[in-house]
Amino acid sequence: MALLQIALDFLDMDKTLAVAEKAHAYVDIIEAGTPLIKSEGIMAVGILKKNFPDKKVFADLKVMDAGALEAKMAFEAGADMISVCAQASIETIKGAIEENKRWNKEVVIDLIGSRDWLSMAGELRHLSPDYFCIHTGLDEQIKGKRPFEGLEEFAREINMPYCIAGGIRPEDIPLIMPFKPSIIVVGGYITKAESPGDAAKTIKEAIVRCI
Repeated sequence: MALLQIALDFLDMDKTLAVAEKAHAYVDIIEAGTPLIKSEGIMAVGILKKNFPDKKVFADLKVMDAGALEAKMAFEAGADMISVCAQASIETIKGAIEENKRWNKEVVIDLIGSRDWLSMAGELRHLSPDYFCIHTGLDEQIKGKRPFEGLEEFAREINMPYCIAGGIRPEDIPLIMPFKPSIIVVGGYITKAESPGDAAKTIKEAIVRCI
């Protein structure tokens, strides 16, 4: 079954922890979003891990340089997973993956901003990341782009574990699940809900129904 990841893209820890506390029972992975890490620092990762030790904590660093160094910083802080951008140099991606192996953690190559997800993933698959991430960014979502474009071909041709992220709602789950994602990342639908716990439960139940 696909794991559910909550993306916490707040700018302060109080709001982050309040929402995580309400939703954590229904999620498998708690993400320290890029805005949160930029606002609060890498210590945000450790705070989440301390408060939710039974969950994987994902540091959405979107590393573009100093791959090994930034990976080490995140793992030392308590991260179980990090992201490195597919647009980074091969040396940067390799550095993050090699550091990951030293810690026995996980690295996600994030395809956000790639003009061609399939081609980019094909070029990088030999690096053996734990996951790719098909990620429709917020600015793209505003323009109406959805994370399902080309999903069937990606799943068939790349045939590696992958995450999917970008404005996902309950009604999208049946469209995604036939292509066997490993992780479904949900942000705004949960974090902006009047009841984040109920929203997370709704997403989780939608995933379970598709098994």
